[in-house]
Amino acid sequence: MQFQQLQYFVAVAETRHFTRAAELVHVAQPSLSQQIRSLERELGADLFQRARGNITLTDAGEALLPLARRILADTETARYEVQELVQLRSGRVRLGATPSLCTGLLPDVLRAFHDRYPGIRLLIEEGGSHDLVRELARGALDLALVVLPLPTPSPALTTVELLREDLVVVSSPEAPKPGAGRRAVRIADLEGERLVMFRHGYDLRELTVAACRAEGFEPDFAVEGGEMDAVLGFVRAGLGMAVVPRMVAARSGQSLRVTPLARPGLSRTIALAHRSDVAPPRAARELQRMLLER
Repeated sequence: MQFQQLQYFVAVAETRHFTRAAELVHVAQPSLSQQIRSLERELGADLFQRARGNITLTDAGEALLPLARRILADTETARYEVQELVQLRSGRVRLGATPSLCTGLLPDVLRAFHDRYPGIRLLIEEGGSHDLVRELARGALDLALVVLPLPTPSPALTTVELLREDLVVVSSPEAPKPGAGRRAVRIADLEGERLVMFRHGYDLRELTVAACRAEGFEPDFAVEGGEMDAVLGFVRAGLGMAVVPRMVAARSGQSLRVTPLARPGLSRTIALAHRSDVAPPRAARELQRMLLER
């Protein structure tokens, strides 16, 4: 008894037609009929009652059908399980993240993932949440780290909250202390201060500008339009101060002065997102697990 014979038998049993069954399994009809007859000879029983335009199962066929379906399902499960293991030895994970998360959160997690699964390539795409959501929707990414709430909520995406992170003010140690030297800076203290600001479309830009406007003033930009590394570099050079995530500030070492924001302060919610209609590959699911358990 061969796997292929059982596959052909189930196809005929479900379509009740030899020609349609042959089309379903992509084989010539005479070859399918020959394999069915060979299976019947081996079992010593007819599986089908053949009448013109009417194919029905015999008692032997009725007995074999659930067993054949189970064998085929178990074979598919075995193939899937092996492929899942292979995916953890080779392949790729396409991860999108905002630049600040690439600087603050990801390095340690990606190092741990790479140490455990060295054969898997990590493809990282930096961008704002809006761009990452679009790339997820078109299937160009497996996972994405985005800032909630999403700019355009999508029912096609599943999001899991990962962390809530405070924002802080960074400035050059050689520049005057923000907020007249207080230990914590209020958003209102940023009025009249020269800020180094991220480019348009950057989540942190929108959050900072909205907070300033809520306090009744427009922020004053000394430099604007940079990515995270550029903004930190401009702050180190003394061009102004910036509002950045605490994790990013913590990685800057002694090169920047870090001042917390007074309560209620500012924070952002980071979530891990993937398409709802497509399960991420096994390797991507493993990275997802490591991010959630970090």
